[in-house]
Amino acid sequence: MPAERRALRAKAHHLSPCVSIGQQGLTAAVLHEVDVALRAHELIKIRVFSEARDERERFLAEICDALEAAPVQHLGKLLIVWRKAPEPIPAETPPATRPQKRSPATRGKERQSATRGKSTTPVALTRRRRASARGH
Repeated sequence: MPAERRALRAKAHHLSPCVSIGQQGLTAAVLHEVDVALRAHELIKIRVFSEARDERERFLAEICDALEAAPVQHLGKLLIVWRKAPEPIPAETPPATRPQKRSPATRGKERQSATRGKSTTPVALTRRRRASARGH
């Protein structure tokens, strides 16, 4: 466990705080934002603007209890918290279908119709009009 915590502290060193706890304290909205950030990143830093160390310790304990997270470090006014990201729910994939076989004649017609039409984008139309005005 100490080795894991050390590795997490090293990873968190380069992170910026993504959630702040202001003068209102640890509100439901702040807990929700911490939960969203943990789902997205697993490892986050939280900045606490309180001067009281015991209050910051209490915030860390409340966050970890409420969100089933693990405290990594309390470093000054920064709290580092980790929670394993939930496994993604696999989306149901439709059964694989094989493309229908086409006859060589059908494939040739598709190619001709794809290349037959001229581009109707505004740039292409403008170029054609300029060329016809010049007599090309």
